[in-house]
Amino acid sequence: MNEADTQELNERFAPGDRPLEHNILVELQSIMALHSLSAQELFFKWESYCIRMDANDMKVSVETLGAFKQDLLDALERNNRSHQVHIKTERRTGATPRAVSKNAGDVFGMLEAMVPSTPSARKLNRSAVKRKNPLETPSVSRVKNNVLSSSPDHKSPLRIGSQLESMNAVPAASFNERQNPGELMEVLNEHLKPPEPPIAPFGESRVKLTAASDQKKLNYKTLAMKSSEASEILDDRIDDFLALVRDHHKIDEDEFGNAASQSTAEIVAVGRIASDSAEGKLNAASVVLETSRRTGNGRRIPLKLDKLDECYQFFPGQIVALRGINSSGKEFLVRELLDIPLLHSAASAPETIEGHRERLRGGPDAMDLGDEPAPLNVIFGSGPYSADDNLDFEPLHALCSQAADTYADVLVLTGPFIDVDHPLVATGDFDLPEEAMDEPDTATMSTVFKYMISPALNRLTASNPHITIILVPSIRDVIDKHVSWPQEPFPRKDLGLAKAVRIIGNPMALSINEMVLGISSQDILWDLRHEELVGSKPATPNMMSRISRYLIEQRHYFPIFPPTDRSKLPKVGTVEGIPTGAGLDTSYLKLGEMVNVRPDVVVVPSALPPFARVVESVLVINPGYLSKRRGAGTYARMTLYPPKLTEEEVNSNAMVGHNIFERARVEITRI
Repeated sequence: MNEADTQELNERFAPGDRPLEHNILVELQSIMALHSLSAQELFFKWESYCIRMDANDMKVSVETLGAFKQDLLDALERNNRSHQVHIKTERRTGATPRAVSKNAGDVFGMLEAMVPSTPSARKLNRSAVKRKNPLETPSVSRVKNNVLSSSPDHKSPLRIGSQLESMNAVPAASFNERQNPGELMEVLNEHLKPPEPPIAPFGESRVKLTAASDQKKLNYKTLAMKSSEASEILDDRIDDFLALVRDHHKIDEDEFGNAASQSTAEIVAVGRIASDSAEGKLNAASVVLETSRRTGNGRRIPLKLDKLDECYQFFPGQIVALRGINSSGKEFLVRELLDIPLLHSAASAPETIEGHRERLRGGPDAMDLGDEPAPLNVIFGSGPYSADDNLDFEPLHALCSQAADTYADVLVLTGPFIDVDHPLVATGDFDLPEEAMDEPDTATMSTVFKYMISPALNRLTASNPHITIILVPSIRDVIDKHVSWPQEPFPRKDLGLAKAVRIIGNPMALSINEMVLGISSQDILWDLRHEELVGSKPATPNMMSRISRYLIEQRHYFPIFPPTDRSKLPKVGTVEGIPTGAGLDTSYLKLGEMVNVRPDVVVVPSALPPFARVVESVLVINPGYLSKRRGAGTYARMTLYPPKLTEEEVNSNAMVGHNIFERARVEITRI
């Protein structure tokens, strides 16, 4: 094992700045040699293993590596067995067709059953049931007969086990028996001490909401995309970035050229990173630059990255500016990567900031004017909100209780609220509560939301009348007919929500007092993490910071194109096990851009481990999912201290930066 591999293993697996212990390093090297993996590939598999085991904070030890090694061997054995079955099937393709008896196909079932944790063919056949339309009315026949057979509280253990076995659902631990509730997993700006919660709610709302993007534009017709319009949007994005690069770097128009045309002169080319193959992961041999029709007739040219000395970080769909030469006409030799200019940081007038500071007092009678206003308390939670084996929404109720106990000012919840990929929703095998039984035959999924989700939010507004609750939809929300991203708000009619609840688009930029918040429920971080091509000396070594910076640099909440194939995304509990996917409407991708200014805070929930990072003066938060498939998840709490202006800033007429990243304490907490 060379020193470079050892160094990379330490960079990826070592906790903090401490190097790995010798026995752990030896075990990692053994796994690499056994499976012919690079250090990067090994780390990817380790991350996938941790996410699959719902152990985002799993420590690297000899014991955990042993279990990881056995998991890789089990997967290899299953692949080998399935390959053998495939070969045997191919050899019989020329045989005379025969009528097969009902039990004749059990030979392979016997073989499969010999392998631990591998479902037999008989079980697979039982699971191949027709998936019901998730938009259909849920079944209520059992309720009418007073047989609550599909309720988790009334099912027998045998029936629960057989149903979960027939799907890809995993048995979940009881929410009340979850481990370490309230544990802080990560704290950003720990030097800012958390304040004591107020003894009573404030006399008036301390929050002023202002839309920073046009929500009406999200109300477009879905499933009507034209290829000509989509191609124009993709071309316009390249041309827009060319103008940005030209103005930022003061480059003459004559220096720009077509990377796909043979020339002996060095040029600057702006285009989109893509792969020369529709399958497989982007790599140094397959990376190409896609030009626009105006700059290069839409042609693609392979990129040669040797001159960059492994100092690059790319992903499909990334708009880049390259300086280089195409002397052969067959490839573009890249000599320099030009920086993409960032949007300006958000700023406000001094009198505006002073007005927001006074609003934090919570009313004229809340406190003396000489006292420091209490910090703003903002909670971020993301769906799914229930585990695979129930629709009790216990994590949501627990989060609302936390918001009520601490008198939160803002509660931001992103979808999916009723997940189309939840196994019980996908099959329609669940029952409505008794309160919804007045007209059971007319019940819809909006009825489910009204009686299973809205009560938790309405109780919160009753205990804290001046709280602001913001709901962000997801394309996996079964109550929303807008199935594409970008996505309009779902209608609040028939949901029974209080007036304090606001429903916004996905994505959306809005101002909470002076803070500009950008939020999207689409899991872009997972796609970027698994599709990026990173050299051994990237400009941003930290993975979480790097994929977060992609959003800020590209000025977009979903800059990857094309999105990751659905089969490569984290498995869900439906029969097929394949999630919904990105659902991009390419014709309206411009609605996913960050407009005018860089947000102060960007919230992007993801299946990756939750985190809070400061990237280019932007506070990027992944609160994690409130509920995982078989256990409780995490949420994020932000304590935002009041702005303090100097006398010079108050007397000047210049705009003042918000500097949210300096005065916000963020806690990633287990629910």
